[in-house]
Amino acid sequence: MYSKKKRMQSLTTSLQNNQSSMFSTDERVRMLQRKLYLKAKQSKTFKFYVLYDKVRLNYFIEEAYHRVRKNGGAPGVDGVTFEMIEKQGLNEFLLAIGKELTNKTYRPQAVKRVYIPKANGKTRPLGIPTIKDRVVQMSCKMVIEPIFEADFSESSHGFRPKRSAKDAMKSIKNYLKERRVKVFDADLESFFDTIPHDKLMKALQERIADANILKLIEMWLKSPIVEDGKIKGGKNNKKGTPQGGVISPLLSNIYLNLLDRNIESMESIFKAEGVRIVRYADDFLLLGGRISEKVISKLENLLGKMGLQLNKAKSRCVDLWKESMDFLGFTIRYARTPYKGSINRFWNILPSKQSEKKMRQTIKAILRTSLHLEPSVYVRKLNTKLRGWMNYFNMEGVSQMYTSTDRIAGYLGQTIYRMFRRKSQNGKSRHYRQYAYKKFIREHGLIDLYQCLNLRTL
Repeated sequence: MYSKKKRMQSLTTSLQNNQSSMFSTDERVRMLQRKLYLKAKQSKTFKFYVLYDKVRLNYFIEEAYHRVRKNGGAPGVDGVTFEMIEKQGLNEFLLAIGKELTNKTYRPQAVKRVYIPKANGKTRPLGIPTIKDRVVQMSCKMVIEPIFEADFSESSHGFRPKRSAKDAMKSIKNYLKERRVKVFDADLESFFDTIPHDKLMKALQERIADANILKLIEMWLKSPIVEDGKIKGGKNNKKGTPQGGVISPLLSNIYLNLLDRNIESMESIFKAEGVRIVRYADDFLLLGGRISEKVISKLENLLGKMGLQLNKAKSRCVDLWKESMDFLGFTIRYARTPYKGSINRFWNILPSKQSEKKMRQTIKAILRTSLHLEPSVYVRKLNTKLRGWMNYFNMEGVSQMYTSTDRIAGYLGQTIYRMFRRKSQNGKSRHYRQYAYKKFIREHGLIDLYQCLNLRTL
């Protein structure tokens, strides 16, 4: 006969099992995240001592895999793909990760270094961890992110839940309306490669006292990098976090939150001079009625203490009354109203010329490689890109899209026109004669950009 204690334990286990069957893994993760967030929000000085046990929970690892799978990406140094994992047995893969974390035998593999092209023609280094390491990083990120979210500033917008570049641009426009039109456009020199590990770990220890979590993060920071078959870095590495790792954006926000706090401090020179910060990851602007030499000097001093420095060739002061500037793919300018004879001006935020150029290149690449395909195939590809364009740039009450949309729609129609003219060789294609662009909108479901201007999302 069961004792009263055993009956209670049995009842508790039964209730937990019933509860787990009621909710999806995503819902269970979010419920626990909510508890961690509320606890952190209640006390700014509370330290979390027991977190590692949550990282190795089966449903956390399972949800972490689904999120990593959704993000996609190339395989790491081991060459293992998602398809290979699922063919050999996803369950076994996840259970093996859980076992390694439980036994504390997990060790990350080296990070594969690749280079991706930038808009200016240069390249950006990207570190690709293995899928297994990405899953563990995601599980850890899901546990610690809500804790630090409770501390993050409202001025930080990049790589955060329910925040985006749109929020950054809305903040900028609000500050411009307050006449904070002098801007310091800051660019950090090789930020991801220069974050000092010791200072980053101290920032983490403000909230995390679980040695196992801190050890995990330290192992990822010191993972060797494989480039052209050669191994670099490793245990002696004291700086940097690979740009491309799942947890890297969160670590960068945790570290740069120190900058946000100093700038927003009531005792700071920034506050005294009415300067505000808008930050998106390592890109940030200082906006004020003026940006004095004292402010810039104090910023450089703060960054120096953090082991970071400004890229002086790219950082600059801008007077938005007189000139425009680009930020996060947008152009910000004080423009004259388009009405004939009007001398009034307004704050105009619109897609930058570089963003338009990139979109035209995307359209051209899709259509150039699709001559032999059925229209329905490349219309789907085009619609995906066009939706992304409109959803990113179209903000009611913030951005003005008419001119840019007109140019992109015009280029799209012209490119389709030329495509079918070239395909028919003699210009007698049925699509060519019947105005291909309009026909594609009407018969193949191509997005009509002009009609979408009044929609917030597509």
